[in-house]
Amino acid sequence: MATTQLLSSFKYSDSLAVVAISFCTAIVCEAISWLLIYRTNSYKSLKSSIDKAAKKLETMKTEQNPNKLSTKKSKTKKIDRVESSLKESSRDLSLFKFKSGAVVALVLIVVFGFLNSLFEGKVVAKLPFKPIGIVMKMSHRGLKGEDSTDCSMVFLYFLCSISIRTNLQKFLGFSPPRGAAGAGLFPMPDPKTS
Repeated sequence: MATTQLLSSFKYSDSLAVVAISFCTAIVCEAISWLLIYRTNSYKSLKSSIDKAAKKLETMKTEQNPNKLSTKKSKTKKIDRVESSLKESSRDLSLFKFKSGAVVALVLIVVFGFLNSLFEGKVVAKLPFKPIGIVMKMSHRGLKGEDSTDCSMVFLYFLCSISIRTNLQKFLGFSPPRGAAGAGLFPMPDPKTS
């Protein structure tokens, strides 16, 4: 009881509570992802095939033989084959991650609902700047008053979730393979086919 009063009288207690809950949520989400994705053999084989294809593609693009036209055409065909296999593996990896994404989304929705009821109408932080348009609508959501530097739980939780989870994935080694960057369910269109 005394520690609760001590924490509630602390100037930044609401901000720290949102950050701590965001950190704990990120750990729970990564644990779920590890259980459903990262520990499976199919994920490990997909990741290694993407890494191998990315390294092969990188070495093929750096090697140059400027003289022969026929070798240039065959090299272009080989590069296209490696690129297509890399895209296919990246797409398979994205589809494989989709099932844990649904569970993680459910966890995030539940935590967001809990936080929203806990901090409804409360200012949890003060922004050191006056935000513009759409950012102000998000940072001031659910708050009464006209002070645009007031920050609601929604904005702080959003920023913390993005930054903490991304850095936690990198720290734990769960970030996507480097060859899969930019790929996904909706990859960039191939300029060669246009």
